[in-house]
Amino acid sequence: MYILAFDTTANACNVCLVKDKKVIAKFCKEMEFGQAEELLPAIKNILDGEHILMSDLSAIAVCTGPGSFTGVRACISAARTFSFALPECTIFGVSAFDAYINGLEEQEVAPINAVIIETKRNDFYCQLFDKDKKKISEPMAAEYDDIIALLRGNKVSLIGDGVKRFLSKPSGLSLHAIKIERGLSCEALSACAIRKLEDKIFDFPKPLYIKAPDLGPKNQKNFG
Repeated sequence: MYILAFDTTANACNVCLVKDKKVIAKFCKEMEFGQAEELLPAIKNILDGEHILMSDLSAIAVCTGPGSFTGVRACISAARTFSFALPECTIFGVSAFDAYINGLEEQEVAPINAVIIETKRNDFYCQLFDKDKKKISEPMAAEYDDIIALLRGNKVSLIGDGVKRFLSKPSGLSLHAIKIERGLSCEALSACAIRKLEDKIFDFPKPLYIKAPDLGPKNQKNFG
């Protein structure tokens, strides 16, 4: 079984090809802009390099956000285009929150686990999970003090690319584990995709927009 997974929602273009639960090829290029232009050539190069046709794919998993408005839209548009071209292929979405929380090892899981994702604003994207990695909050964009208030009084683990900035000042939290990520990796995305396939969770890709895009002339990064 071949699974293709890709993500352009943050500061990178990530693509990986999985065969029988093992990543056999990947592409990762960190970049502020232009992820959409890199995506399709990267997919073609990976498939050509492994002598795989699009029709050989059993599933395609795409990150649905949150992140750059343009990057999320690029991911979703590509996935939906593939759904028309490959009617026999299972195509589904994976949120960055689900992919990150899946990256916590058993010994790192706390009673409360927070995925903290960078917004490049004063706030953070955040979602909370319990000891079984089940969602206990909706995805949110929240200020530092509001997140601290939600976590205070609990044993907490933190993971995500926003953790470094979040912990740049004393939090006063009872921290069990801290995983500071540079961004969502191909391995984390593909591992979450495999788990969803095994659990038969096939959510058709829908964009996870938490805030409306900033479209003013002084802010063209459009993080939503």
